[in-house]
Amino acid sequence: MKYFEENNIVHLTEQDSFDIEQTLECGQCFRFEKKDEKEYRIIAKGKVLNLKQTDDETILFPCTAEDFENIWFDYFDLGRNYEHVKTILSEDPELKKAIAFGSGIRILNQDPFECLVSFIISQNNRIPMIKKVIKNISERWGKEVGGEYLFPDICSLENSDGASLMECKTGFRHKYITDCLEKLKRGDIKLEELKQKDTETAKRELMSIKGVGTKVADCVLLFSYGRSEVFPTDVWIKRVMEHIYFGDSDRTIGEIHSFAKEKWGKYAGFAQQYLFYYARTLKISKK
Repeated sequence: MKYFEENNIVHLTEQDSFDIEQTLECGQCFRFEKKDEKEYRIIAKGKVLNLKQTDDETILFPCTAEDFENIWFDYFDLGRNYEHVKTILSEDPELKKAIAFGSGIRILNQDPFECLVSFIISQNNRIPMIKKVIKNISERWGKEVGGEYLFPDICSLENSDGASLMECKTGFRHKYITDCLEKLKRGDIKLEELKQKDTETAKRELMSIKGVGTKVADCVLLFSYGRSEVFPTDVWIKRVMEHIYFGDSDRTIGEIHSFAKEKWGKYAGFAQQYLFYYARTLKISKK
């Protein structure tokens, strides 16, 4: 990646395998707003960042070279060779089509707490409503920065209760958020320590939270802990997998996970993102 800073604007002049629209719109995060074609505002890592992409460059502002190197380079996973990942996965002719469609997707490295609560909120929910609930929570308990509100940290959200969370339109999910906060406060789960634990152990700990099933746990592991061997499976992934790989026959989540693990191994999470974006955007599924 080549870049330079000028007047608090970072210009990314080499952007192989990096499309901001595909990366933000592929279901892995919710705190973004589309301002125009290939122009977005995101709220992450305690910052508000604007991005604008052309064929020649991506500009990030306000952004210093130091912030780009210490925050956004890792957040957008810019140090990874995605051409290598795509070459390996493209050995599968069916997956190759999805990769060609979403060739600029990168997997974000998000804050584990925000990611966990966001995907708890995402259950049986539409993306516009998920974004609205997260915004409501942020405006109520988060810190204001640059005219936006950051997602609150654990300590700030500890002041919430079921009634106040319900006022933020969480619905039945307020019980799950409350249980999550209680387990984190007691130290039953230490998010920082999950980084040192193997994937299955980390997954079991996350799933000890009420309302956190295998899909939510896998999302947190993939989008916050870099566990690229997991394969988050929602309705779109289940349908497209059944359509492409199982002749439109029904399969359990366990069967799909076993297939993904055997076929793609440590690259399963990347395959999932390409397939999700492909299936949801083009409405490709067995139905």
